[in-house]
Amino acid sequence: MELGLYTFAEPTPDPAGGRTISPTQRLRNLIEGATLADEVGLDAFAIGEHHRPDFSVSAPVVALAAAAERTSRIRLSSAVTVLSSDDPVRVFQQFSALDLLSGGRAEIMAGRGSFIESFPLFGYDLAHYDELFAEKLDLLLRLREAEHVT
Repeated sequence: MELGLYTFAEPTPDPAGGRTISPTQRLRNLIEGATLADEVGLDAFAIGEHHRPDFSVSAPVVALAAAAERTSRIRLSSAVTVLSSDDPVRVFQQFSALDLLSGGRAEIMAGRGSFIESFPLFGYDLAHYDELFAEKLDLLLRLREAEHVT
């Protein structure tokens, strides 16, 4: 059995004072959480992608790269990369760089996402929801298998 943690990095109230934690502090706490998870021997740490003001991470690979520099063994994953509204080539390149920085510990969890805010933000029509995911997942998988893809 493997154990891990995931977060969507929502800025929650500080238990001590009740005030909402700033996005800056939330990201610092997130990296500290990944470091602690690595130290206690958990197997994975994952960060979800959201494009809303009530979540602090819109680019999980950036936060995971920061965690890679503070950890040594834990696998680092997206707790979903919203592939339907992203560019699979860029996703592949970014996670390849994370994999190099982390010594082979990067993982992509590709999905559709539980919220739809990224679709209009990046100019996609929700009417193509299923088609976009299928097409982009196919490309991501082909990129993983071959050096040249057309």
